[in-house]
Amino acid sequence: MNSGDSKISVRSGETRPLAQNTPIWRQIIDFPLSALVIGLVAIAAVIAGFAFLRTVIEPPESQLAAEAIATFTVVFAVFAVCKLVINRIGVTKRDDLPLATAVRDLTVGIVGAAILMSVIVGVAALFGVYRIDGWGTASDAGFILLVAGVFAGFVEEVIFRGVMFRFLEEFAGSWAALAVTSLLFGAVHYGNDNATVLSSFAIAIEAGVMLGGAYMLTRSLWLAVGIHFSWNVTQGLVWDVPVSGNQVDGIVDARAQGPELLSGGAFGLEASVIAMVLATAAGLFLVRMAVRRGHVMQPWWTRRRLEQEKLA
Repeated sequence: MNSGDSKISVRSGETRPLAQNTPIWRQIIDFPLSALVIGLVAIAAVIAGFAFLRTVIEPPESQLAAEAIATFTVVFAVFAVCKLVINRIGVTKRDDLPLATAVRDLTVGIVGAAILMSVIVGVAALFGVYRIDGWGTASDAGFILLVAGVFAGFVEEVIFRGVMFRFLEEFAGSWAALAVTSLLFGAVHYGNDNATVLSSFAIAIEAGVMLGGAYMLTRSLWLAVGIHFSWNVTQGLVWDVPVSGNQVDGIVDARAQGPELLSGGAFGLEASVIAMVLATAAGLFLVRMAVRRGHVMQPWWTRRRLEQEKLA
């Protein structure tokens, strides 16, 4: 952190005096809502720029190779934006993608989400709403791994947790950031195939809370990225469950049956009561751990008042 910047801990009430010599342009950039806009614009510019390049550059003949190049190019570009732009703006300047903890947090997220989704599938099978008919062809493996896994897992987490949650939290506090990003995360999935109001609500409370809780707990994006990646890959590639409404062909050939409230219907198990209960419980557990570690930030105006009281 630069010596001239405000230093504010995420621990409730822990503040240090604001620097008196910070230029006005820097204060404007670092104001949480300004930083939020800058972060979103920077990522949107990267994605739009790459989309334009794809229209003028001839892709490889292999569709899988083209998707792999596209996915990892965008991921690398967004990673660079995080390091060069997002980590350097806002009130609490920090690296949300520290390489030192990447392997550990990704592994925990991947394994944890795989177990959680497998438990959800197992419970659905016990209730008779999920059935395996045989082996599948896994013809959608490339799409699931690259698009639903790597791209969605990394880019969506940077947008929703690394930018929106981070700067909304700096402005309105942890609870407002968790509520708003969870609702928005559910809302954007309303445009998916086979989506309903219930499926969007389910995504909001199970995935939004779980991924937000992972970010609150670690103050890093890697755990959330690992969870997001593995959640999609496990349900789609391993268990042949639709990924947020997108029908896929996995390793096994499975089908949903029975009441949609239990099976999730065409949207997949994410829209089922089973997932809502189990995944939301996991998310609340992560949030509770974050609270116990003091990783709750008060609103900007409360922190400012506390700073003024300390200086008085």
